[in-house]
Amino acid sequence: MALIAPFRALRPTPAAAERVAAVPYDVVNAQEAHALANGNPLSFLHVSRAEIDLPPHTDPYSDAVYEKAVENFAALRAKAPLVAEEAPSLYVYRLKMGNHVQTGIAGTFSIDEYDRGVIKKHEHTRRDKEDDRTRHMIDLRAQTGPVFLTYPASPAVDRVVGRITGAPPLFDFTAADGVQHTIWRAPDADVKELVAAFEAIPRLYIADGHHRAASAARARQQLRGHNGAPGEWDTVLAVAFPDNQTQVLPYNRVVKDLGSHTPQSLLAKLREQFVVKAGPATPVKKGEVAMFLDGAWHTIVLGEAPRHLAPSDRLDVSRLQQTVLTPLLGIGDVRTDKRIDFVGGARGTSELEKLVSSGRCAVAFSLYPVSVDDLMQVCDAGGIMPPKSTWFEPKLRDGLLSHVI
Repeated sequence: MALIAPFRALRPTPAAAERVAAVPYDVVNAQEAHALANGNPLSFLHVSRAEIDLPPHTDPYSDAVYEKAVENFAALRAKAPLVAEEAPSLYVYRLKMGNHVQTGIAGTFSIDEYDRGVIKKHEHTRRDKEDDRTRHMIDLRAQTGPVFLTYPASPAVDRVVGRITGAPPLFDFTAADGVQHTIWRAPDADVKELVAAFEAIPRLYIADGHHRAASAARARQQLRGHNGAPGEWDTVLAVAFPDNQTQVLPYNRVVKDLGSHTPQSLLAKLREQFVVKAGPATPVKKGEVAMFLDGAWHTIVLGEAPRHLAPSDRLDVSRLQQTVLTPLLGIGDVRTDKRIDFVGGARGTSELEKLVSSGRCAVAFSLYPVSVDDLMQVCDAGGIMPPKSTWFEPKLRDGLLSHVI
């Protein structure tokens, strides 16, 4: 059973929503955040990445950064302004990117269910990143960026969503990247129906935001005290999208050098194991990987994955690692090896070509995207997705709906 609860959102006024909305804190570095927020004092990046308002090279984990975040949050609440809803509610959040549309439910979700595995994880988290967002939540006393969840599509939820989205929205704007963000506040009767519909959903899956979820669980431990007093800290802010609407793009690879190989010797080694043929730049199906090498695209046919393998090992990204990157190019742990880098699918294969043609990298691999069903199978088997294997797009915006704790 998946529990969803209405909450008293802290949100911008409709007139200020577009200027407040900001990309998630963890998809940009400090320099990129500074450029995006430059000239816009209402950008939520001044809260989520407060180091952009401090001297260059400030340690992003220093006390000064969290103090600045608290100061900027208070200023934003006054200037935007940010208003607190008078009564708890749920929200419908629609994202439109090109021809792709996905519509989710924004609310708060049970941290007890996160701890018990009803809300399933698919990646490991890093302690330093958890420390950062835990302190950010505690100092601000707010969860300011939603976790991105997915769930098995529910006709009962869809019916309510269809009714809500027939009314005028609370927010509706198109961001600079072309993604349209539309949010509706659910009427009380629909809130009750949505809560009941979610109770019939057996489990939820974290698509994006593992560190936010882990940090919310840690913040709860600190905020509720030794007696375990209940409070807003018992839930985490998230938006849940049905699996049949959630879009996953590939997370492609580039390798800086060929190790002991030349382009010709690498191709020869690959042809000893696989069928290798010309192009295209984007794989047409699972079991194929596109490779840009020496100015040309090649298709490496991995074939169908053996059924005896664990779900995570059957993924193309795992098989590429195990059969090509490690044995032929000497790439070990992709989380620490400096010879490999990753390019989100939203940047397209032209970015891969540019990196190789410029000489910054020697070879690029374009992958067929992992499906949401693949992710669910890995989670249900108790596994962990390979590092850098999913890129969810479009992304939610920080600052539109905050959960005060």
